Amino acid sequence: MNETQSAHILIADDEPLYLRTTAELLRKAGFQCTCAPNGTAALEALAREAFDVVLSDLNMPGNLKLELLREGRTNWPDIPLIVVTGAPSLPTAIDSVRLGISDYLLKPVKFEDLLSSIRRALAHRAHPNYRKVTSAEKPDKRRFLEIVGTSPPIQELLEIIERLADTDANVLISGESGTGKEVVARAIHRSSYRGKGNFQVIDCTAVPESLFESILFGHAKGSFTGAIKDQAGVFMESTEGTAFFDEIGELPASQQAKLLRVIQEQTFTPVGKTKQIQVNTRFICATNRDLELEVNSGRFRRDLFYRLAVIHIELPALRDRGDDVILLARHFLDQLQKVKCRISDFSEEALALLRSYDWPGNIRELRNAVERGIDMAHGEEILPSDLPRSIQRAGLDSQSQSVAKSPAGTRSDALDDAERDYLVSLLREQSGNVAQSAREAGMSRQGFHKLLKKHGVNANDYRQ
Repeated sequence: MNETQSAHILIADDEPLYLRTTAELLRKAGFQCTCAPNGTAALEALAREAFDVVLSDLNMPGNLKLELLREGRTNWPDIPLIVVTGAPSLPTAIDSVRLGISDYLLKPVKFEDLLSSIRRALAHRAHPNYRKVTSAEKPDKRRFLEIVGTSPPIQELLEIIERLADTDANVLISGESGTGKEVVARAIHRSSYRGKGNFQVIDCTAVPESLFESILFGHAKGSFTGAIKDQAGVFMESTEGTAFFDEIGELPASQQAKLLRVIQEQTFTPVGKTKQIQVNTRFICATNRDLELEVNSGRFRRDLFYRLAVIHIELPALRDRGDDVILLARHFLDQLQKVKCRISDFSEEALALLRSYDWPGNIRELRNAVERGIDMAHGEEILPSDLPRSIQRAGLDSQSQSVAKSPAGTRSDALDDAERDYLVSLLREQSGNVAQSAREAGMSRQGFHKLLKKHGVNANDYRQ
């Protein structure tokens, strides 16, 4: 079973047919679903159970004033919120986006689009949530405790951040997904004199194109239906601070010229007003795209690129950071189990697996792997069988290639050990259910039983 698809989703909607149909389709796609007929019931469900994503209608009892979204973001900040509404309005859309929702979809929504939105939300779950950095958070110019590592690329990165502390240069941070671009952006902000100002985040993948101007520039009372008061935008709220544009490569072409003007002039005009407002904002942007390639293909403005990339930082992939993998794994182990504190470390075999794995999902994938290891571990150490199956399989493949060059006896023993570890990990994950374990391994039940007998493994030892 795909770990992403096994996520638990809370669907809140007051339309019974939509609620039932959506839940049925998502269950067929492999998700767990819980339905709530209104916002109040959804909040009760959130207090009672653990969820990975919330799908919420706007115009329903218990969320007419965004109660579900506001309380959900306050009390469960790590759970992505996706709005799916059949009666959109600009004011509620703007407020929803400002609350840090993952996506804003309009009914009728294609099921494929809904699935894509859910998967994107799950993939970005490890990202820090939208929040402001207040003056209570004192900047520390020489210590960046949130950036863990001693490898040469990380030492170079820390030196760059220190040099940036006394400048106002705009920064472009590029790197693969999951390499920690927002963490670096926050470190730059906090280490500078702007650290006492606000750090405003705008996720360019989550804001509908029609809302960009209101989100960025703010709007005046009466400028559109439902605009009952003046509303400050990102630029106003980040003056004397930093505006962070995540995934800047997704910025619509129609908005690129407007952003360029604000960067050049440090002025903007709110929607519905005529008077320009002066600001003092630093711009930090992040992308996992090759923006130079986007410029050459005509999808991104060359002049905007040069304005944003005054300083260009390329973050290393985790696979290129050597033993930083081990440091980060132990950092997450300490961070994630502060309540339980029952696991002392990883076994040597588990550390070897972590060190040799390629980490296509980078730091985000490592954090999720450690979290899973904590949940699966039975003793004081995290074992190879407690880690995600993708890491175990990669280790098995690597081990198979290695022992193929070894003497026959050691080769056979190593393969047997790896095979047994894999069987045990399947049984643990499926609570000792042989049929489900065999299905996960792509084997017949009889064949799986033969392997259990060969290695002396008793499925009953793993029943819960």
